[in-house]
Amino acid sequence: MNVGEGETVLLDLLNTTPVVDDRPTDVLTGEWLRSHGASGRRLADVRRLRDDLQRVVRGGDPAVVLTQYLDGVTQTPAIVDGAVEWRLDADWAARVVLAWGELQASMPGRLRPCANGECHLFLLDRSRAGTARWCSMEVCGNRMKARRHYGRAKG
Repeated sequence: MNVGEGETVLLDLLNTTPVVDDRPTDVLTGEWLRSHGASGRRLADVRRLRDDLQRVVRGGDPAVVLTQYLDGVTQTPAIVDGAVEWRLDADWAARVVLAWGELQASMPGRLRPCANGECHLFLLDRSRAGTARWCSMEVCGNRMKARRHYGRAKG
């Protein structure tokens, strides 16, 4: 899993608990694992990783809870085509946590929960100003703006 793939897998994993028909839903399945390079991983272990990451991104847990997923990770230098290349030895869960760490370093504060309190999804704000608030402008953004407008008109 390279850096770009890691970001995608991380965001996809965080977003496996959408609200559907006003009910929280878990869409993390064996098929999801296979399609995201996690074949052979236990579903319960990936759910635990997801839940820990969600709490950290929401600010409910300190990032140190993710340390357990980094046990045994090593990086070794090698000479490849006349240049030093670093080889990472890490399992799937560690690579997801490392992707989170890369985002924290390269885009601090840009990975965050949707500002709609009824939504359980997360967004990676790639906007220039860094002011994106909703997972989807079409769904959550419209809903929240309509709610605010209705509240002002009624009040």
